[in-house]
Amino acid sequence: MAGAATKSARSAGRGVTEKDGPGAEGARRTSPSGDGAPQVAQFTREDELTAYRSMLLIRRFEEKAGQLYGMGFIGGFCHLYIGQEAVVIGMQMATKPGDQV
Repeated sequence: MAGAATKSARSAGRGVTEKDGPGAEGARRTSPSGDGAPQVAQFTREDELTAYRSMLLIRRFEEKAGQLYGMGFIGGFCHLYIGQEAVVIGMQMATKPGDQV
């Protein structure tokens, strides 16, 4: 626990570098060509609308699932993903054919 707090404080003070390894908080992704240029996502208006519609569909589904669970129509445990819709949509939009998750 202390190690994690130390790393966070260290990272916040000097910034995260490549030496901190993959997954380091705040790490920037660089281009696959290795030229060090940061990757910047480019989205069209249609991409943004598609993402928004997908997030809205997920939210509505989750709300209905929560309602049905509360009414006793869904047995067992129902873990809702409300508020985290952008995580899965962003990941889905970033993956390419052949990527493994």
